[in-house]
Amino acid sequence: MDVNPLNRPQVAKIERGGAAVTLETSEPLFQIAAALNACGYDADLDKSAPVRAAVRADMNAALAASEDARNSRDQMCAYISKHHMNDMGLDVGQYVSLALYLSPPPELTPNVDLTQLPPQAADVVNVLPLLRTFAEDIELHYLWLKHRPEYEALTARVHDPMTDMILATNLFLHQPVSTFDGRRFLVLLEPMLSPNLTNARVYGSDYIIVMSPDNSTSGDPVSMAQIRHIYLHYVVEPLVYSRGEAMERMQPLLSTVQEAPLEFFYKSDIVALMSESVIKAIEAHMYVIPDPAPKKARGARSREEDANYDVEKAAYDSKTNVARDNLVILDERQGWVLTRYFYDGLTKMQHNGDGLRDEMAPLIYGMDVQREKKAAQQILFVKSIPPDPLRPDATPHKIEGMELAELDLLKGDKDDAADIAEKALADPHGDHADATYVLARIDLMEGDPEKASKGFEQTLALSKDPRTVAWSHIYLGRLYDTMDPPDRGKAVAEYKAALVTRDSLPDTKKAAESGISKPFLLPQRQKPTDDDQPFDPTGKAEKDSYKPPAPH
Repeated sequence: MDVNPLNRPQVAKIERGGAAVTLETSEPLFQIAAALNACGYDADLDKSAPVRAAVRADMNAALAASEDARNSRDQMCAYISKHHMNDMGLDVGQYVSLALYLSPPPELTPNVDLTQLPPQAADVVNVLPLLRTFAEDIELHYLWLKHRPEYEALTARVHDPMTDMILATNLFLHQPVSTFDGRRFLVLLEPMLSPNLTNARVYGSDYIIVMSPDNSTSGDPVSMAQIRHIYLHYVVEPLVYSRGEAMERMQPLLSTVQEAPLEFFYKSDIVALMSESVIKAIEAHMYVIPDPAPKKARGARSREEDANYDVEKAAYDSKTNVARDNLVILDERQGWVLTRYFYDGLTKMQHNGDGLRDEMAPLIYGMDVQREKKAAQQILFVKSIPPDPLRPDATPHKIEGMELAELDLLKGDKDDAADIAEKALADPHGDHADATYVLARIDLMEGDPEKASKGFEQTLALSKDPRTVAWSHIYLGRLYDTMDPPDRGKAVAEYKAALVTRDSLPDTKKAAESGISKPFLLPQRQKPTDDDQPFDPTGKAEKDSYKPPAPH
């Protein structure tokens, strides 16, 4: 079903990113969002752009001056209350979906047959007569015109960063500058909604993302990462779906994700799983660490300045590569089991200069399905993942507590992970075992083996999780091996203790048996190999020395 749900003048075009990419505002969306605000929708009001409070003040003034307006508001709010959903995202999302199919005010009527409306929009379509009356009574169209300058100012703030992001993405993928093929990618800004709420939809050939700017005066007012994620769906999905004839032989891969915390849609559709894995791989390649990149001084430079820059640049690149690799590990543990395969393929793509359109077919048709299936079967999945903005009807997964600390640690966010762990330790009902284990690993990353050793000993006394216990023994064994002087007897005892735990995953058995057969050596004493990754007490190689236990 090809639908143009936004048959209105555009506020801005992201022309340098391609004629199919647009940045817009929508009066029907404004009117529905304003109505929700009039009926008690206050989510993240303190974080919203100032125009939200200004519109609410104008509506309150109009309501105070008119009994008819108050009556129409009450009738509309009664309907909204009756159709309230417990999940805030789904509750607001049903009205956002409806707004995308409406003609401009004052008609505010669906521009498709009611049978063609998305189910969530059809469920609340009868709010429209009440909305039209309310909008007329408080002159909502006048408020829209009054506050258009604020909307245009917000659009102007988003325009250039979004253009740069689209261009950078196209450059990485070697996409043509203009790729208009009858499809559209639209970003709609609506500051009357919560800045923490993102709604994304695919309607026919249109990919639409609805976002609300925050009240910041510096930086990007919306998440460019979220916009890029939906843009990558727009770019990647046609390339994968066009290879449908190759998907039958890949169906066995679905069996490997049945225990992953993915929505059923991805567990049952190999094309969807593959598309998301490609997107995750691209995002990992484009990830930029928060540290400022070193800059080469302009003009004449001394040899010492050049040498210092080279050292700083090498360290920056190394840290970036570690962070990107950690993202791939995290993505696979969340269930996107083909991320590593496509990440490696994209690395080769960058080296040979081809584009994604050229490389997608070889990546798909050249995949060794059995090898990827075997690799996926070794992945230990996390228990929950963030909600998918393109699957608004799916049950959201909330990540919190020590699960969040584990994910932070995987991404290299030591400070956030430590903060969560310390709070858990301070809570009498907190997960003290996992918290102690996380802090011990952080101590290793920060080069404090003595403190880490005490942490792992405490973990063994507290934890009943087989994997946590096994890896605590392995870490202790490696610490004994790298003491000055080494204590080989205690090290072997720890490795043997790891083998007798109930954790049967291959990486645990491999690490313990390797420790028994030969002492574990630090990087400066032994070059790392695929079979025996070195332990680095500074944390620079920690990602290679273990696979952390699943959060529980």
